[in-house]
Amino acid sequence: QVQLVESGGGLVQAGGSLSVSCQISPRPYSFYTVGWFRQAPGQEREFVAAIKWLSGKTEYAVSVKERFFVSRDKDKNTAYLQMDNLEPEDTAVYFCAIDSTLGSPRRLPSGVDEFDYWGQGTQVTVSS
Repeated sequence: QVQLVESGGGLVQAGGSLSVSCQISPRPYSFYTVGWFRQAPGQEREFVAAIKWLSGKTEYAVSVKERFFVSRDKDKNTAYLQMDNLEPEDTAVYFCAIDSTLGSPRRLPSGVDEFDYWGQGTQVTVSS
């Protein structure tokens, strides 16, 4: 059973930065993809970013491209989401998730249904 624990959320002013982490246990298989999603009150969970564990290939939602950066540290079994130039519209609970299927090396999953393990989420609040 894969377990994911997010940490690092909090309150930040618009224009500021925040980093959230996702500790994964046990050690991820090389073919895993780690995804980041967010869910604001009353809205559906939406894709933010994803990274292939082995290759480090990344994919981003248009709304966060060039503001958010996903990475992973294979030695620490941890994925990160660095969020810069935050906007009030980024306020949400942020979740990390694992797609444990082999999938395609070229295409990263981005649908909620494509991920089968989820963390509990961490709140990110951006004040204006």
